[in-house]
Amino acid sequence: MTEATQVTRDLACVAALLDGSDQAFRELVERCQPAMLRLANVYSPSGAVAEEIVQESWMAVLDGLASYQGQAQLRSWICSIVVNIARRYSARESRATPLATLAHAEGEGHDSSVAMDRFFPPGSEYAGHWRSLPSDWSERPETAALSQELRDVIYQAVETLPEAQRVVVVLRDLEGWAPDEVATVLQVTAGHQRVLLHRGRAKVRTAVEHYVGT
Repeated sequence: MTEATQVTRDLACVAALLDGSDQAFRELVERCQPAMLRLANVYSPSGAVAEEIVQESWMAVLDGLASYQGQAQLRSWICSIVVNIARRYSARESRATPLATLAHAEGEGHDSSVAMDRFFPPGSEYAGHWRSLPSDWSERPETAALSQELRDVIYQAVETLPEAQRVVVVLRDLEGWAPDEVATVLQVTAGHQRVLLHRGRAKVRTAVEHYVGT
């Protein structure tokens, strides 16, 4: 489905919601709630706070439905509201830094958790890309038997990522969002989105390699 087609469907959904359709609201909750909760958890100190953020976000969504004009997918618009509310909660706890600032800080320089000689150096044609590829552990016969343990390792590794990297990895790899949609929701440039995703994935892959190797 193209983005234009999805936006057309979203506008029809909003029209049904404004007409008071309970079915349209149930379908929207089913579609968006998981991503909303994952996003809220990235910024929240606990599951209870994340749920509170999601509840407040739904209230803001319902209050602002009439302002939705199809400028982005409805899911993107809703998740932008979640991010803004989650950041406000974080600010109350004096833990918030604008994601654009985090993106710059986490997207520049090198991360000590990944051996940088595995990447092409800055200034080269393939700067930031793998020079030394990770080992291919997917074909190892014991991998299938350890699949649940591997998933646990992956989720734990994602949880330890810096906030900006974590939210990009969650949206791209766990939610399956497109790069442009992630950049729009998080209000970062396409380039920063790519860097954050690359560094986040590299750290997760390192954790998996270490687990499989041991």
